[in-house]
Amino acid sequence: MEFLELKDFLDMKVEQYNRPNFIQNDPICIPHQFSKKQDIEIAAFFAAILAWGQRKTIINKCNELFARMDNDPYNFMLHHNDSDLKRLLGFKHRTFNDTDLLYFVSFFHQHYQQFDSLEAAFLAPGDTFQTDFLSDQVIGNYAGYASSSCMLPELGQQSPKIERSLNYFRSYFFSLPDYPRRTIKHVSSPMQKSTCKRLNMFLRWMVRKDNKGVDFGVWNTLKPADLICPCDVHVDRVARKLGLIERKQTDWRTAVELTVKLQEFDPVDPVKYDFALFGLGVEEKF
Repeated sequence: MEFLELKDFLDMKVEQYNRPNFIQNDPICIPHQFSKKQDIEIAAFFAAILAWGQRKTIINKCNELFARMDNDPYNFMLHHNDSDLKRLLGFKHRTFNDTDLLYFVSFFHQHYQQFDSLEAAFLAPGDTFQTDFLSDQVIGNYAGYASSSCMLPELGQQSPKIERSLNYFRSYFFSLPDYPRRTIKHVSSPMQKSTCKRLNMFLRWMVRKDNKGVDFGVWNTLKPADLICPCDVHVDRVARKLGLIERKQTDWRTAVELTVKLQEFDPVDPVKYDFALFGLGVEEKF
């Protein structure tokens, strides 16, 4: 397709899928069950991290998880006791088990004692993040840039910021003492050359602001223009068919390459095209 023809096609698909009826069959329906900002953040984070396999199964497992927290996740994170934690034992989805879950709970407990929003966990040093309570070791181990992809001139200052954010978040997330080594695999970063699909999806939910009622847009420091498109198997396949990706493998640089292309269609909100690419792949088998 020519540029304008492809833009019109993708814009049409965004309009088709970025609407409230998208919510009920997607993991984003989990945070939509809550109204308090912190509940939304916690529910969205778990829904994104557990987004493996069929969407129906993901939704059911998330509902099971929050039922174990009396559907009050923020209060649970702040005020749980040992008896409450026992209710989490036995939870499992794919390779995510109760050992991982208990560490996640510890992280949220620590974080929300210091900060009002989870957005602070993604603001790296130099991006107005308060580091008073973090150890020098954590800050010293923070890797700001993971690959040459973040230096692509086409992206200006956008990719470096989100790459810093994701790399920093992983360092911060595992800053508590005695974290389980097995849990590391559940939180990716560009440093591992991962596409960071789950975290990029979570960031889309938290950051994008529109009037469609799907994404929440509850965060204000990170901007929609900062985001990188979540690149799962469906998005990757459709994007390649449309000529939006040339890179042979699928990794962080692939997600950056795709986002660069999408910025040509909308530099302010390129990740809105995730709706189009995902919808074409999953709903239409494009």
